[in-house]
Amino acid sequence: MAKRDYYEVLGVGKGASDNDIKRSYRRMAMKYHPDKNPGNAEAEAKFKECAEAYEVLSDPEKRKRYDQFGHDGLRGVGMRDYSHMRWQDISSIFEDVFEGFGGIGDIFGMGGRRGRRAGPARGYDLETTVELSLADIAGGTEKTIEFTRQDTCTACSGSGSAKGKAPGRCPTCGGSGQVQRAGLGGFFQMVSTCPKCQGAGKIITNPCKKCRGTGLVSAKRTLSVKIPAGVHEGQGIRVASEGEPGRNGGPRGDLYCYVRVRAHPFLMRDGNDLLSTVPVSFTQAALGATVEVPSLDGTRELKIPPGTQHGSTFRIKGEGLPDLRTGRKGDELVRIAIEIPKRLSAEQENLLRAFAETEDADIMPQSSGFFEKLKKHFGEG
Repeated sequence: MAKRDYYEVLGVGKGASDNDIKRSYRRMAMKYHPDKNPGNAEAEAKFKECAEAYEVLSDPEKRKRYDQFGHDGLRGVGMRDYSHMRWQDISSIFEDVFEGFGGIGDIFGMGGRRGRRAGPARGYDLETTVELSLADIAGGTEKTIEFTRQDTCTACSGSGSAKGKAPGRCPTCGGSGQVQRAGLGGFFQMVSTCPKCQGAGKIITNPCKKCRGTGLVSAKRTLSVKIPAGVHEGQGIRVASEGEPGRNGGPRGDLYCYVRVRAHPFLMRDGNDLLSTVPVSFTQAALGATVEVPSLDGTRELKIPPGTQHGSTFRIKGEGLPDLRTGRKGDELVRIAIEIPKRLSAEQENLLRAFAETEDADIMPQSSGFFEKLKKHFGEG
């Protein structure tokens, strides 16, 4: 399924400012948030779609590439794979968008991300694309891919604090990571994540200059990915532990390489079969012939019988693509297209007219034009 335009997803124009984009994402996220639409799979999908659009349009470099090249321009930039991500994790990624609103968790009464930052958390998955030829798919291959991902800052070892400077205790929650608020009538207390430290209990007072206190830096990554034979357009190859680093000692996420198949000049794919169209002359079709047809590794000879009709299809066993699970190969289906010559020599024309007389075919005499025959017909009428 083709991805929608990111500006359309967020309901903004291409000239929208950063604040416009942020406000629009906040509105759309609140509209489609799964807590507001329990059990609604469509709303959850739109919630994830909005997050993906916001990641691109809120990042100057990604937005520039998207404006210039569209979705293809985002290949290799380490996009998060939102379709495989829990919506709860998406909410935590863009928590800062809802600052001043008590956090997205408080908006929907979730109590924030209570305790989430205290323990280890798995890193986010990333996605990229890998372009393959039909020959690559036929035999399997190994591709070198390059992409950009967030890595742990080496200057501060991911702490976010300048070297030798420890984070300070959060003054808002006193280091607990939680704040209490009086409930209705003052009879009970509501506990939620501290909006100042986002549940960490600590704040960075002297941020690392390299990562600016985030603990993460963008880094280019090159690796080799094995592609199994028989993969299809849009399928994802999972590369374990090549996503973003986890928090508080948690494991890395994964990288998903989604397959894009390059068009072949002569062959098209239909499941595990390959389709081709081969032109032949009408004499070859009428008398029978042996013709060359394209295949993945050169050409093959195909014998067509006398009297072959336009559109006839012939099957060459085992010349298709392997099944991803069983390895069994499909076939190549060759469709015959009969070509009629646009120009004939005098000798060829005489031969054809002589042939036409033997089959009693009603053809236009050489000396009579179309309009002459038309006048003669209506004049006799």
